Amino acid sequence: MTHSDDAIDRAALWPAYVDEDYVRTLRDYVARSIAPEADRIDRQDVYPVEILKDLAARGYSTVVLEPDMGGQGLDYRHAAAVFEEVAVASAAVGVSLITVYQAQTMIRSFACDSLKRRYLPAFAQGLLTSYALTEAAHGSDIRRLDTKARLEGGQWVIQGEKHFITSGSAAEMFVILAETERGVSVFAVPRDAAGVSIYEGPNSATFGLRNGPHMNVVFDGVRLPADHLVGEEGKGVRQAATVLNHSRTLAGAISLGIARAAFEGALSFARDRVAFDQRVLQFQGIQWYFADMLTEIDAARLLVYRAAGALGSKDQIARWGSEAKLKASMVATAVATQAAQICGAYGIMENAPFGRYLRDAKAYEIAGGSNEILKNTIGKSLMPLAGATPAGKA
Repeated sequence: MTHSDDAIDRAALWPAYVDEDYVRTLRDYVARSIAPEADRIDRQDVYPVEILKDLAARGYSTVVLEPDMGGQGLDYRHAAAVFEEVAVASAAVGVSLITVYQAQTMIRSFACDSLKRRYLPAFAQGLLTSYALTEAAHGSDIRRLDTKARLEGGQWVIQGEKHFITSGSAAEMFVILAETERGVSVFAVPRDAAGVSIYEGPNSATFGLRNGPHMNVVFDGVRLPADHLVGEEGKGVRQAATVLNHSRTLAGAISLGIARAAFEGALSFARDRVAFDQRVLQFQGIQWYFADMLTEIDAARLLVYRAAGALGSKDQIARWGSEAKLKASMVATAVATQAAQICGAYGIMENAPFGRYLRDAKAYEIAGGSNEILKNTIGKSLMPLAGATPAGKA
C-alpha cells in the first residue's frame, strides 16, 4: 500500500528559513538522489559512500567552510537547512554527514595552519571522517582516557582503542582524543596511517540511525607528524565540548527531518484513505492529531533555526544547541509514534517507512548527547543567568 505525496505543498507547509531557491534546489536533489536509497541504507546498514561524495561535490558538506578552503562560506542556518532536508529522506545520511561536520569543525576551529591547509580543502573533494571519542571503559566520560599519546623524535605516537564509533566503517580520517602528559588532547589520524585498524565488535549495530556498523578503531603505535595535534595540548575536553555544542544544533535539524517525513507520510495516508464514506483526514479527531503534530514541529523548527543563528553570533551556543536537540528529538519520537497510529495496520507494516522513522527518532534521543545530558547542559547555563555561582566557588 502506497500513498502519493506529490500533492503536498511543502513550500507552504515547511517555509524556508533561508533563501527559497537554495531550499528548493536542495529539496529537489534530496527527493531525486537520496530518498530512493533510504530504505536500502537502513535495511542493509551501510554507510552511503556515493551519496556523501556527491553531497560534497555539490557543496553540501562544506556549507560554512570558507571559500578559500573550498567551502561555500554560508551561515549555519544554511547548514541546518541541509541537515533538515537530507534527513527528511534519510536520517542515516544525515548522521553520516554530521560526523564530517564534526571533524571539519574541530580542524577549522583549532588546528594549526598547516593542518588546515592539508585537510580542509579535502572536505570539498569528499573526505569522509569520523569523530572517534568513545572508549569501552569510559563511555561519554572523556576526562580520562586509556588511549595515550607521547612525543617521540618530533612525532606523536598513539596507542589505544576507541569503541562504538559512528561512521567508522568508511572514515578516511579520524579525529580522536588521547591523553598526553598535559592532559586530554585532540589528534587527526589518517585511516591509512600505519598501525590503524578497525574491526566490528559484538555490539556494533543499532536499531536506528543505521549508517553502517559502529566500529572499534585500534591505534597500535601510530606515528603522526607534530602538527597533527589539533589545538592546544591538554585542552581536548574543552575543544570536544565546543564541537559537540555546534553539532547538536545540526542533530536537532536531523530530528526535524524525521518528524517531517513521518508527518507527511501520515498526512498522505489520511488524505487518500476512505473510511465510513469520508477521507480519514476529514475526521475531527484525526485533524486534532495533525494540529498537535504540526504545532510541535513548527515550534521545534523555530528553535533549531534560532540555535543555528546563535552559532553565527556566538550567543549562548551550549544553551541554544542543547535546547534545539532536546526539543526536536522528543518531537520526532512523538510524531513518528502518532503517525504510525494514524495509519493503523499500514503504519506497522514492514514495507512502510514508519518503523524506520520511529527507530531513527528514538535513537537520536540518545545518540549525539542524551536528553539527560542536554538537560544538564541547559541547567548549568542558568547559573550565570540567575546570578549564581556553584557552591564553593563564590
